[in-house]
Amino acid sequence: MAEPSLFARLVALVGGIAVAVRHSGDGPRQPAYGTQPTIPDPKPQGKIPTLKMPTAKGWVGDHKPTAAPGLKVNAFAKGLDHPRNMHVLPNGDVLVAESMGEEGSGPRSLFDHAMHATMKRAKASGKSPNRVILLRDADGDGVAEERHALIENVRQPFGMVLIGDTLYVGASDAVLAYPYSLGTTRISAPGRKIMDLIPGGHWTRNLIASADGSKLYVAVGSLSNIGDQGMAAEENRACIHELDLATGQSRIFGSGLRNPVGMAWEPQGGHLWTVVNERDGLGDETPPDYLTSVVDGGFYGWPNCYWNRVVDDRVPQDAAKVASALQPDYALGGHTASLGLCWLPEGTLPGFPQGMAIGQHGSWNRSKLSGYKLAFVEFQNGKPVGMPREILKDFLSPDEEHSYGRPVGVAIAADGAVLMADDVGDVIWRVTGA
Repeated sequence: MAEPSLFARLVALVGGIAVAVRHSGDGPRQPAYGTQPTIPDPKPQGKIPTLKMPTAKGWVGDHKPTAAPGLKVNAFAKGLDHPRNMHVLPNGDVLVAESMGEEGSGPRSLFDHAMHATMKRAKASGKSPNRVILLRDADGDGVAEERHALIENVRQPFGMVLIGDTLYVGASDAVLAYPYSLGTTRISAPGRKIMDLIPGGHWTRNLIASADGSKLYVAVGSLSNIGDQGMAAEENRACIHELDLATGQSRIFGSGLRNPVGMAWEPQGGHLWTVVNERDGLGDETPPDYLTSVVDGGFYGWPNCYWNRVVDDRVPQDAAKVASALQPDYALGGHTASLGLCWLPEGTLPGFPQGMAIGQHGSWNRSKLSGYKLAFVEFQNGKPVGMPREILKDFLSPDEEHSYGRPVGVAIAADGAVLMADDVGDVIWRVTGA
């Protein structure tokens, strides 16, 4: 390995080249959204793909995102430490997972070093807080005046679910169970491991419970972009597991999902839905990230193919796997990094029908930034329709050089307001009718 000073210069050079070519991309494209998106042919970007990401700046003073007409937004809590996901308890307390990608984790090629340096500048990786905090708005004014460290020293917490008197937490290396009494502001007992998980790569481990509370669904992303280290390293990854809490046994519920993160139940059909981050390195809009229902036993293409069984020639192929791949329900645009997902019943927000709210964390692998908004997709008869709408926007500076914030998890507060975690602004935003 080269000495640090030379190596640092090489990393800077690769990063500089990536930024220098960022505007080449594949030209102006209509975003790939909806149930029948127009997806450009792939244009493999090679060993140095397009790399563009804004520098994290945060919000200053009273600056805040712009809400859609008829809505207003306020800070429910400020000064957090990289809040990623939330879970609202029955008494109205809001749990927030503070975590981030671990600095120095993952593959270590020259480009990976440049990418990780870019991620660190964008506040997407570093020293993870590894904490779950509890926020309480005791006086009901829409601002949390109480803040407590509920759980500390858990590796990259993300998913949280309370079932009865047990709080389940999805850490990057395990699903943990903690005894919990509603109203408690500190858990001192250690977590009991109920499922082993392999850390690294896509590290978020989201959780959602079945309607009867007997099962947990555990979302686990891939280790790599397209099985770069072999498919043996991807075993039990790029999928959603179903964990039976009575027996402790788990099985793969849906597979071929490169990085499923947000999960939500659609009440009319009773189906599990997820948002998935697709593969990198094939162009600005190729392939799109997506929102889809998850069929029990369904395979959704990764890494062999994407969308409507379009083969990825960079991957060793299996014709039978490709033939079995299911098409996702709804395209969310290329590289939008759609992470948060929450079902909004009709009437939750004035002017918005029923549908899904989606926290789009924002792109890095395309020539023009995309995502960086709290989006909404309408549902009719249990299916998504139309084009996405914006609930919150203006998370980027006009020149796209800085990000004030980046949307992640979404939840509905006890009072019906929509909450959104912002892990660059270190804020939980609260959206209501104006």
